[in-house]
Amino acid sequence: MEIYDVSVPIHEGMVTYPGDPVVHMERAAAIANGDVVNLARMDFGLHSGTHVDAPVHFIEGASGVDSVELDVLVGPCEVVEVPDLSRESVARAPEGAERVLFKTPNSELWARDEFAEDFARLEGPAAALLVERGVRLVGVDYLSIGDEAAHHALLEAGVVPVEGLDLRGVTAGGYELICLPIRVVGADGAPARAVLLRR
Repeated sequence: MEIYDVSVPIHEGMVTYPGDPVVHMERAAAIANGDVVNLARMDFGLHSGTHVDAPVHFIEGASGVDSVELDVLVGPCEVVEVPDLSRESVARAPEGAERVLFKTPNSELWARDEFAEDFARLEGPAAALLVERGVRLVGVDYLSIGDEAAHHALLEAGVVPVEGLDLRGVTAGGYELICLPIRVVGADGAPARAVLLRR
């Protein structure tokens, strides 16, 4: 079995979405300073790196990330390589796929040190098509799945968006996905460790 880690490492200086908190880490205790343990403190936004969006991120009063069903986050998925996230491109996802991860030219943007404004993103009609097809989870390879209309279309239909995947090391095809966000009560999102398994 091959295991592919498709998570973006969280670290100081990493690219974050404009307006989101930047990542800051500091040593709260250090053995070198006479403490018994090394202990770090971390300050960052819940949408840093690879993360799962919760309905409350765009829908006031909706559920938090701790309410996302685990059976949506674990199971068979399809990685689909497309040139963009237009309605025509996302239509290439196999019929009946419940979990779809889109590998786009965005994957190469992780090599940049600054946020790339020109990333491929879903718009409302493309997101609506995925909802119509019964997709339960949609993953993308940059820090936002799409515009406001796309977020609303997905989240209002109960589709789980996974943002910030690093798909550079995987090819298109079928995998098993395990994507578990931190269980932060009522939160609008949470960082996740995402791996793909292929037997």
